[in-house]
Amino acid sequence: MKQETVKVGISIGDVNGIGMEVIMKTLADNRVTENITVIVYGSSKVTSYYKKALGLHHFNFVKANDANSAKINKANLIDLWEENIKITMGDSTSVGGTYALKSLEAATADLAAGKIDVLVTAPINKNNIQSENFNFPGHTEYLTKYANAEESLMLMVDENLRIGVATNHIPIKEVANQLTKELIIRKVTLLDRTLTRDFGITNPKIAVLGLNPHAGDNGLLGEEEEEIIIPALEKLNENGILAFGPYAADGLFGSGNYSKFDGVLAMYHDQGLVPFKALSKGNGVNFTAGLPIVRTSPDHGTAFDIVGKNKASEDSFRRAIFTAVDIFKNRKEYKELTANQLEIQPRRNERKER
Repeated sequence: MKQETVKVGISIGDVNGIGMEVIMKTLADNRVTENITVIVYGSSKVTSYYKKALGLHHFNFVKANDANSAKINKANLIDLWEENIKITMGDSTSVGGTYALKSLEAATADLAAGKIDVLVTAPINKNNIQSENFNFPGHTEYLTKYANAEESLMLMVDENLRIGVATNHIPIKEVANQLTKELIIRKVTLLDRTLTRDFGITNPKIAVLGLNPHAGDNGLLGEEEEEIIIPALEKLNENGILAFGPYAADGLFGSGNYSKFDGVLAMYHDQGLVPFKALSKGNGVNFTAGLPIVRTSPDHGTAFDIVGKNKASEDSFRRAIFTAVDIFKNRKEYKELTANQLEIQPRRNERKER
């Protein structure tokens, strides 16, 4: 029986960042493209520039006219533009933002049309990409809107370590105002669903962090735990979700007790990503959970300070590809399993009626 290949689309991110470097370093290893079809949305002129700058002469893309003509087990490239563009490695420019968006829009269009199965995004610069077509804090919010989803969850993944955040890219002074019982219930419910559907975990256990130091110390250091987080946990438990807390972030991660849980929900960006990046040591993946599409990215940014110096590690990007493929396959298995269960259930009811 012929194994069905997973089509992986890749947007190249900011052309002045490390996106092309980590993409080419990843795909230069032929083992990465075994049994998958990789399609990079970019420009042969940009790839040639970086091949020469980084000395990656041994690596070549296969040119593809579109996603349907891409070859399996190969690193395919779709040329999105013919014009020469000015590449200034390590600089934030309007060119970097314009062509990062061209790549992202082409890849997401193919994702929506079913021409690719998953999307892996190289880093963008959140400032220079802003335009009429991109008025978002980052990829997560853009793709949530693009997928017509009401809610998503930024989930950082490194093997058994999975940390989501209740609030995404917002100023720290706004976090407390945005936290509500309903928000936490929605985010934990999304986390529970993604752990089950996307990671194959039965009855996942979720740790929920407090907002304040020492998780508020029973109201001494803040009231959000008593007034918002604990009531949310009580409702989640009533709904059958195994959510526990609120835990003090320093205690949970410092003691290693985070490893007793299948997932962790942090209240804000740095509360979750600082311990995640310290623990994952450059191997983490950013997964946008809760969407009908599968999108991952490396857990780093454009790294303008090291562009062109051949210092960027491809480990996170490689894992982003593998994670996206695994999640796609897990979703397919979950769908088949639940469909079979739905088919079996009526038959059981019919036997009872007889």
